[in-house]
Amino acid sequence: MKDVIVLGSTGSIGTQALDVIRDNPDKFRVVGLGAGRNRELAEAQAAEFGVTEVAYGAEEAVELIRWNEADVILNGITGAVGLLPTLAALETDATLALANKESLIIGGELVTRSAAPGQIVPVDSEHSAIAQSLLAGTHAEVAKLVLTASGGPFRGYSREQLKDVTPEQASKHPTWNMGSVITTNSSTLVNKGLEVIEAHLLFDVPFDRIEVTVHPQSVIHSMVEFVDGSTIAQASPPDMHLPIALGLDWPNRVAGATTPVDWTKAHEWTFAPLDEDVFPAIRLARQVGVAGATFPAVYNAANEVAVDAFNSGAIGFLDIVSTIERVVGEHTAPDAITLESVLAADAWARAEAMKFLSK
Repeated sequence: MKDVIVLGSTGSIGTQALDVIRDNPDKFRVVGLGAGRNRELAEAQAAEFGVTEVAYGAEEAVELIRWNEADVILNGITGAVGLLPTLAALETDATLALANKESLIIGGELVTRSAAPGQIVPVDSEHSAIAQSLLAGTHAEVAKLVLTASGGPFRGYSREQLKDVTPEQASKHPTWNMGSVITTNSSTLVNKGLEVIEAHLLFDVPFDRIEVTVHPQSVIHSMVEFVDGSTIAQASPPDMHLPIALGLDWPNRVAGATTPVDWTKAHEWTFAPLDEDVFPAIRLARQVGVAGATFPAVYNAANEVAVDAFNSGAIGFLDIVSTIERVVGEHTAPDAITLESVLAADAWARAEAMKFLSK
């Protein structure tokens, strides 16, 4: 029996994590919940799982972690606000099942050097797939990591066509059901850019050995190519319950986590190169990832501001990535990377993005 704290319990990842826990009462027990604004749902979850108190917001989540012993802490918070709970989780002996990629990306070495070996288990489907595929060989035998991308709702569009897309169109992901911010990030491919940085930090593979391929069916979740020419891929229908279940009980598999591929039916799985001229977010992510320091934090913060502006109708779709590029270009990294300098860079980038957009 593992005691679990679920942060972001009312969001897409959190509610699916509670599905897994609900279906496996002999394996998992909820000992803490952290939520955002949906207090009605959070209170209903607390009543169902016998949790006496819910933490609202990042600061309360940190206190929840520090005052409750857990075997697993699932960070399903969306955005940079997940950084402090991530760092708090790494101060404990618990496994951190990490769905909040932003905290790893903006924290960078602050997070990686705080983690014990094997303490962070990825929950993103792509990074879970890589972690599973890496079991087939040693780190020295890895030639490259291959992240798959659905291509989002605008796969095949030209730059000209992207000028007029609306928030409503961007909110309709072709294969995944996710929160509004992540869905918008998937439509710009900023989300995939963040995942490239995340893969580098999680698996210690250089950026020039991390590729992205477009796979619209979202059944192959990612791949690892080894030095002998073999490529190991992880396949399952697009359902986050599987990587969440693995995150909760890594490296053990939870029976019935998802429905497998039906091999009695015909399937067509296609792969195509990414058009980085139409979707430059990944190229920009590689640049900030190589630069390191606080540049990834600036990339993420500027994106969060731009996505809010786009979804409110204040800017166009192409303005999202152009805003990120403009703010990243104005940034100067500090001499030392500390929590304070990361938070300062995050705040600066948000202010700079808002200043740019106001013009």
